[in-house]
Amino acid sequence: MRPIERPPLGAIREAAERLEGVALRTPVVALDDDLAPEGARVFLKLENLQPIGSFKLRGAGNAMALAGPEALAEGVYTASAGNMAQGVAWNARRMGVPCRVVVPDTAPATKLEALRRLGGEALPRPFDDWWRVLVEHGDPSLPGLFIHPVADPAVIAGNGTIGLELLEQVPEVDTVLVPYGGGGLACGIAAAVQALKPGVRVLAVEVETAAPLTASLAAGRPVTVERRASFVDGIGGRGVLEPMWPLVRELIDGAVVVSVEAIVEAMRALVVRRRV
Repeated sequence: MRPIERPPLGAIREAAERLEGVALRTPVVALDDDLAPEGARVFLKLENLQPIGSFKLRGAGNAMALAGPEALAEGVYTASAGNMAQGVAWNARRMGVPCRVVVPDTAPATKLEALRRLGGEALPRPFDDWWRVLVEHGDPSLPGLFIHPVADPAVIAGNGTIGLELLEQVPEVDTVLVPYGGGGLACGIAAAVQALKPGVRVLAVEVETAAPLTASLAAGRPVTVERRASFVDGIGGRGVLEPMWPLVRELIDGAVVVSVEAIVEAMRALVVRRRV
């Protein structure tokens, strides 16, 4: 597949108009000073307050709206461990079309239950088979329009609407930290932020149990890594998707790897101190 191109600012702004009334304009709250690094001010963009608890309905909603009724006649399908599944299913229910989701057989039961509540059909497969659907951009045996959770310009533009909001809410921002799964969120935010404020750094954050971007940046090319299972299921793939690599290398300023223990500590602090 050809490399994914950077979404222009105009496409991200059009996505924001398309998503008006669909995705929430989520709030930004300040992290307590004693939890932030010394001398830094840290803000949290609360995408967990979206109707599905995730930013994924932005990219899915934009891609499906752009596709139009004819392309959606047989429904939609995606490959997801949980959050994109819910994003596609939520929009499919809103648009009145069927939704199927290829899921890894390790997907959390809570996310599968959420998918079914939204009217989506889960199709479990071994992790390697699920990963193949992502790499090959679909499965010809399944009907409907395939919505790639990452490597789709319309999905990336939809994700980029977060960057537009962020700059309006925190205009003094100088660094943005974004969880990295496949790069669709990080690249969308970076495309918006850097178009409007080029000096802002965008750093990807990976978990130590699966950090393919960090390994790929060190190698100067996409590489695969050994993936160890952990409760952190929303990020951490086996490798950087080839079509995303040129865009990731262009837009992302670096990567940060964190331990599972640090994630647990951060979650505890957010729940106790910010009720998030």
